[in-house]
Amino acid sequence: MNKQSSTRHTVKKTIHKGKLYIISAPSGAGKTTLIRALLESTPELELSVSFTTRPKRPNERDGIDYHFIDEKEFERRIESGQFLEYAKVFDHYYGTSRAWVERELAQGSDVLLEIDWQGAQQVRKIIPDTVSIFILPPSYKALEGRLRQRGADDQDTITRRMRDAVSEVSHYHEYDYMVLNEKFETALEDLRAIVRASRLVG
Repeated sequence: MNKQSSTRHTVKKTIHKGKLYIISAPSGAGKTTLIRALLESTPELELSVSFTTRPKRPNERDGIDYHFIDEKEFERRIESGQFLEYAKVFDHYYGTSRAWVERELAQGSDVLLEIDWQGAQQVRKIIPDTVSIFILPPSYKALEGRLRQRGADDQDTITRRMRDAVSEVSHYHEYDYMVLNEKFETALEDLRAIVRASRLVG
């Protein structure tokens, strides 16, 4: 193989290497809606489906929204090192399949993880070149209003989520980018711009 052919081969491999993205946010910041819109407009970006011990809600589908497993099976997978990251949130485990993520990246697919700051810390230790994004609400008052508007939680749960939100937001400086979700379209365009720009980095 001559030098020119070798260079083309190296460039091709670099271009086709998958990129890993992390998006985190406190509950009620609009993360799920933004991610759904980002995925719809960026078809080459794949969302990792997390494993969880949380009970399945009526509108959720196993393998699509989450992989639902019991706590004993989850802990067995922890012991065998099957998770890229995991955490216990609101009394339930959540984790990301290490084998699936590594396989997708090796095949050249870009992968998105929707995880909290604890999981983000774990992932960055294993895959340092991960692109991490933290979504912020315009204010804590706006965040509480969104939680109440959803109508999915009682007062005790809202109080707990607000308390946890303060802790979560304190970690935003650990991320590469911060996106303020005050206007949905602006926040979505910011996410698209981050993805576009990161793909230009060798």
